Amino acid sequence: MADWYYIGHYGQLGPFTREQIDDFVLDRVIMRETYVWQAGMTDWVTAERVPDLAEILMRAEPVAAVPPPSPIAVGRGPLPPPVLAPGTAAPALSRDLGASTPGFEPYPRSEFAQQRSDRSRALGGILNLVLPGVGRIYLGYSAVGVLQLLLTPCFVGYVWSFIDGILILSGTVRHDGYGRVLGE
Repeated sequence: MADWYYIGHYGQLGPFTREQIDDFVLDRVIMRETYVWQAGMTDWVTAERVPDLAEILMRAEPVAAVPPPSPIAVGRGPLPPPVLAPGTAAPALSRDLGASTPGFEPYPRSEFAQQRSDRSRALGGILNLVLPGVGRIYLGYSAVGVLQLLLTPCFVGYVWSFIDGILILSGTVRHDGYGRVLGE
């Protein structure tokens, strides 16, 4: 008999059979805090307060996975707090904190980000000025380069590519499409 209702995102929904309600619980449509009502109840209650639904809710609960370790702590462990001599003040926070505190790196450095690219910023900029989009494709930004090429017939690609070429030559683009540091 279809005599169950619940309040979802779109308001009151129902009537549903008990089997449908069980499926909603297992599919995580109805959760612990979802209000349900059945003929014979005096008021709406949360699903966790209905004994029969509480059992199914326990089965539907996902098992919490252990979160991965933070990338900063991998291999190095957490940084110890600085030890100050009595009567000394803590150093002022600044971007140059690494120079004043031995062994402390304010921004973790990735080995991949330090790799030099085999691509030249100057050649990429000049290619983008002369042939719209080709400089971006050369630097590894294929999607941007193809967009510039496709927009060339309506003159927007020329303007975009010309401005982009100037930005590349001025040093605004510092990395290639693979995250490596561009050569001069």
